[in-house]
Amino acid sequence: MNPIPGYTHGTPSVSRSPVSLTDFEQMKASVLFGEEDVKFLRMSHDIVKGRVEAILDVWYGFVGSQPHLLASFSGKTDGKPLGDYLTPVRKRFGQWILDTSSARYDQAWLDYQHEIGLRHHRVKKNKTDGAPSTDVVPFRNLFALIFPVTFTLRPFLAEQGHSAEDVEKMYAAWVKSCLLQVTLWAHPYVKDGDF
Repeated sequence: MNPIPGYTHGTPSVSRSPVSLTDFEQMKASVLFGEEDVKFLRMSHDIVKGRVEAILDVWYGFVGSQPHLLASFSGKTDGKPLGDYLTPVRKRFGQWILDTSSARYDQAWLDYQHEIGLRHHRVKKNKTDGAPSTDVVPFRNLFALIFPVTFTLRPFLAEQGHSAEDVEKMYAAWVKSCLLQVTLWAHPYVKDGDF
C-alpha cells in the first residue's frame, strides 16, 4: 500500500492532544454518542470503503463550487486553486473517511485530531504540503461543513440495501462523530483556557 503523503496518524511526529480521553468521554456524552454509534459507524465502513473516491467527488464538487471554501486551497497571491495541494489533501481526506468509519477512539486517534486542527489553523496550515495557500481555514467554514459532508453522505449509506432504520442510525453516528471531530479541531482556534 502506498503511504499517503502527510498522513502521520500514530507516528511520533504527532504531539499529544491537550484534550484528555476523560474530556473526550464527556464530549461524547454531550452529543449522545455511545456504543451503538460505534457499531453503526463500523457498519458504514463496509459501505464507504469502496466508495471513497465517489464520496470525495461529491465533497470536492461542493467545495469547488463555493469560492469562499475553495479559497482555503488556493494560492495566497493569485487566488487560483492549487492542484498540487488539493491532491494530497484529497488522499488524506479519503483516509479520514476510513478512519471515521473505523471508529477507533484511542489516544493515537485523539492526538491526530489535534494535529488535524493544527493543520487547519495558522499554526500548521500549509506546512505539511509546503503549499503557498491562505494562512488559515476560517473556523466558521469548518463547522458549517458538518452539514453538507454528512447530508451528502446519506445517499451512499443507503446504497447497499440496509434498512431505513440502519441507514438513519449510520447517518446519525456520522453526524455525531463529525461534531466531535470538528469540536476537537477547534482547540487551536479557541483562546487558552476557554476550550
